[in-house]
Amino acid sequence: MERTDAVNFVDNLNYVPGVYVNQGALNTNKINIRGIGGRAQYSTNRIQAYFDGIPLATAEGSLTLDDIDQESLERVEVIKGPTSSIYGAGLGGSINLYSADPGANESRVGVKVQGGSYNTWKKSDVISINGANSSVFATYNHVQSDGWRENGSYDRKSGLVNAKVLTSGKNSLSFLANFVKLKAYIPSSINEDDFLNNPESAAFTWGASKGYESYDRGLLGVSYKHHFSENFTNQTSVFVSFRNGYEPRPFDILKEERLSAGARTNFSLSTKLFELPSEFSFGAQYYNEWYETGTFENLYEDFDNLGSVRGERLSNNEQDRHYANFFAQLNIDLSERLLLEAGLNFNTTGYSLDDFYAEDNIDQTGSYTFDAVFSPRLGLSYEVAEAKNIYASVSHGFSTPTVAETLTPEGQINTDLEAETGFNYEIGFKGNWLNNRLYTEVSLYSIQVRNLLVAQRVAEDQYVGINAGKTDHNGIEFFGKYSLDLTGNWQVSPFVNAAFNFFEFDRFVNEEVDYSGNQLPGVPKHTINAGLDLSTDFGFSFNALYRNVGEIPLNDANALYTNSYDLVNLKAAYAFDIIKDLQLNIYGGINSLFDEHYAASVLPNAVGFGGAAPRYYYPGYPRNYFTGLAVNYFF
Repeated sequence: MERTDAVNFVDNLNYVPGVYVNQGALNTNKINIRGIGGRAQYSTNRIQAYFDGIPLATAEGSLTLDDIDQESLERVEVIKGPTSSIYGAGLGGSINLYSADPGANESRVGVKVQGGSYNTWKKSDVISINGANSSVFATYNHVQSDGWRENGSYDRKSGLVNAKVLTSGKNSLSFLANFVKLKAYIPSSINEDDFLNNPESAAFTWGASKGYESYDRGLLGVSYKHHFSENFTNQTSVFVSFRNGYEPRPFDILKEERLSAGARTNFSLSTKLFELPSEFSFGAQYYNEWYETGTFENLYEDFDNLGSVRGERLSNNEQDRHYANFFAQLNIDLSERLLLEAGLNFNTTGYSLDDFYAEDNIDQTGSYTFDAVFSPRLGLSYEVAEAKNIYASVSHGFSTPTVAETLTPEGQINTDLEAETGFNYEIGFKGNWLNNRLYTEVSLYSIQVRNLLVAQRVAEDQYVGINAGKTDHNGIEFFGKYSLDLTGNWQVSPFVNAAFNFFEFDRFVNEEVDYSGNQLPGVPKHTINAGLDLSTDFGFSFNALYRNVGEIPLNDANALYTNSYDLVNLKAAYAFDIIKDLQLNIYGGINSLFDEHYAASVLPNAVGFGGAAPRYYYPGYPRNYFTGLAVNYFF
């Protein structure tokens, strides 16, 4: 994460092989892992995410990570594919965020100010205090930008507090609070002509209505870890989160309120099974979400240059969504070199919908529970030589439809709709070479998705879900990093990773058109990342990053593709002590060094209405600059 400008956290995920982020704007990001989520329209779905064990995805699987500030994080873990029973067996995998740990650093107070192109500013304050039995970390961040496209200004304020208290018997109590206040205008996607000739423009209707999204989002969690003995522990968390949003769009104005609450408990036991060293984990998670949503007329066309103006109500719904996960995982050392992992996840999901809007004479009220899903996992890892391992695994995952996708065009609930399911088959190698200076890993996988959920567009902002076929996600991923001491004061670490994707429809017939054998839209054919990290003992560091992204199919018919593109980003920094315990860090960088013209995100299967050309493209940032100054006092 230290390689980037730290304005958009999710951009870092692009450097993980097998992960691709469609970046429409700072507040418009879609993450797909191994192609899962590639056909999503505007946001991330089918991927789970946790912040210190607290779920971030909504009960129906929608996920927003772009409002998480990088300064709040200590590390990030990406689990690709449905390979973890403990984290919900999501079809795409899981992204686990870990807040900055007050116990991991010295006590300090810090201030950082960063400025960049398009009047982009980031200001950060941090305080970290460590005591013998307690610690606290707190940070406040403010990011604002005019944006490089019309109707693209952005303003985000966020704060995080993470506190921990050690009690008797090595037990610990931790507290996490995170708050975000966002207002971000939306330039939206544009057609091919504008993309080629006027990429800084906003979509006409979004610019005319001055469309934007704004929300307040908060998360509170308390976690207690108890040691029953040296070999038996439990960690239990309870959490509450909320999100209140308001989004004027050209076709309507959306107002929504979401309140979520839940609990998660996980027991861990180190023991012997059949005289073999073993670790056994088991637990459960319950999540309940109350969601109120309403839409209103947008009368922007009746008021010149005023932007969005709220009119009569168009809908009024309340939803109650809930799910329960029960999980278990067993690791057994079958020998000194052979490790067996077995796991399972059991899920039940349901919702109820109350329609309080009677003007349209359509009553969507109803309740529905999906069939319970049992997801097993089995894996083997074998150490073929010291610090060199081969592994193989097979695992099952699932993704339930959203409430909107279960509604028919007439507004009735489609009780025949099924959850997407899939098996992931994977083999790979991980190992160190040359006295641990060279690390490599390679993996081959196949995810076979069944009951593929397809969003059919029936109006400008209305989609209907159907189970329409199968997809095969086959791929190869590689990562390598080499660490070398050039002299006694200089260290250099070049790295390269790549993902080659062979994602296609196995069987897919939609509206009597057969797309079987076509490539999956919204996902590049390949991604290649390479870079160089240079550091010194006297505080100077330099990072050079290169990214190559292959062609992306734009629709199910594969009639259109984006062009492949290359990006080069540079960053340099110099940190030194002004006086004892007072450190100054000066840094700066360039993104898109060669001013590449490219599509940073696409809208798969875009449809033009009223004779307008389809708007497939979100243009990426041109060349831009940033520089910053950070001061830290350690005590």
